Amino acid sequence: MQTWGMELPKVGSLGEYIRQQRQQAKISLRQLAAQAGVSNPYLSQVERGLRKPSAEILNQIAKGLHISAQALYVQAGLIEDREPHSDVLAAIRADVTLTGRQRQVLIDIYESFHKENRAADSDRPPQSADDLGDDPVPPRNGITPEKEG
Repeated sequence: MQTWGMELPKVGSLGEYIRQQRQQAKISLRQLAAQAGVSNPYLSQVERGLRKPSAEILNQIAKGLHISAQALYVQAGLIEDREPHSDVLAAIRADVTLTGRQRQVLIDIYESFHKENRAADSDRPPQSADDLGDDPVPPRNGITPEKEG
C-alpha cells in the first residue's frame, strides 16, 4: 500500500467534514450523491475517507451542500488557506450552530468586505503600523473608555 505522508489524515478529515456539512444541512447521502452526480456507494466511501474525489466532484458536492468549493479544497489539501483572514473563515466554517446556508452568507459578506477594503486601499497610500489603532475607541452602550475606569 502506498502512503502519502500527511495527506492520508486530510482525506479522512475531508470525508468527515463533508458528512458533518451534509448532516447539518439535513441532506441525505442519496440526495447529495444525486446532486453531485456520483453514486451513493462512492459518496459513502468519500465520507469514510476511502476515496479522494476530484476537484470537479468537490465542486458538485460543495454546490449540493451550499458551501464554498474553497472550503472543500482546503479540507482536501488541494490548496493552502494562507490568507490572513483564514482564521475567521475557519471559525465560521467550523461553527456547528449555523446552517450551511448561514455560514456561506457570513463568508460571502466577510469576503465582500475584504474585497471592498482592498479596492479602497488601492486608492490611498499604505499605512504604517504606527498609524493603526490611532482612532478613538467608539463608545459602547454610551460609555466611553475614559468613563469605565
